[in-house]
Amino acid sequence: MTFPATRLRRMRAHDFSRRLMCENRLTSDDLIWPVFVLEGDNASEPVSSMPGVERMTIDRLLPAAERCLELRVPAIALFPVVSADCKSDDAREAWNPEGLAQRAVSALKERFPELGVITDVALDPFTSHGQDGLIDDTGYVVNDETVDVLVKQALSHAEAGADVVAPSDMMDGRIAAIRQALETEGFPNKQILAYSAKYASSFYGPFRDAVGSAANLGGGNKYSYQMDPANSDEALREIELDLEEGADMVMVKPGMPYLDIIRRVKEAFEVPTFAYQVSGEYAMLKAASQNGWLDEEAVVLEALTCFKRAGADGILTYYAIQAAEWLKSRP
Repeated sequence: MTFPATRLRRMRAHDFSRRLMCENRLTSDDLIWPVFVLEGDNASEPVSSMPGVERMTIDRLLPAAERCLELRVPAIALFPVVSADCKSDDAREAWNPEGLAQRAVSALKERFPELGVITDVALDPFTSHGQDGLIDDTGYVVNDETVDVLVKQALSHAEAGADVVAPSDMMDGRIAAIRQALETEGFPNKQILAYSAKYASSFYGPFRDAVGSAANLGGGNKYSYQMDPANSDEALREIELDLEEGADMVMVKPGMPYLDIIRRVKEAFEVPTFAYQVSGEYAMLKAASQNGWLDEEAVVLEALTCFKRAGADGILTYYAIQAAEWLKSRP
């Protein structure tokens, strides 16, 4: 009888050898926690379409942020829940120095200067129509006028103390404009995390519920500025442009359905590459787990490891705190 010279199962036979040959390791250092910030005091609200996720006021955000530090989760990403009376066609609340996002940044940096704070630069929480930019009389989202407003918003975040501004709007040329403004206004070390390959995905629904933009958007869509899910080469063009314009990190969004894009980006550019396990992905894993169909800890950690395998350096996930706790408890 002839035996195979190579048996790949030999290295899988024992725990010690599986550990020695492991190609990708997930740690809390890989995680970023997205949080929804609410006006008011000592209050929180559950997000019905995202079980386990809450909108919280700034005073409740602070102890939650402290948990990030305890678990070595390096950064938090802020998303404000803006009241209806602060929404307008011109999104002027977006750059209010006393706005909710700006106050949350200041509170976090004052209390926890070592925690990375990332802010969302986009107008959809602030517009009465729910789009990520300003619109003309036909309802079309105009590019250059929107960029002018995004620059004001990004500067207000930098002035409040944000470490990273993260334009998620997908307007052309906004990275160059924001980078120039940051340099000119004395913020050369503020980082830009560009949502460079953000797709017009159907996985965003629970997020829009959480920030309160779903009702404003109504039957509208974002096809004229977010990417077609069928496209891959276009993502590389978007990434290349944003890097040339001054982005420090690039984002692929959504995550799991777009692992091929993450891999292509990492191989093509070898730059810090981030991915967002978006609200719809979270909701699916949570619902299946709550129904007893999946082992939540096992599938979540597997999914996050797959981001690493695909090439992601950092992962935005609503599971960040829970995943860090699971990882800490493992031998």
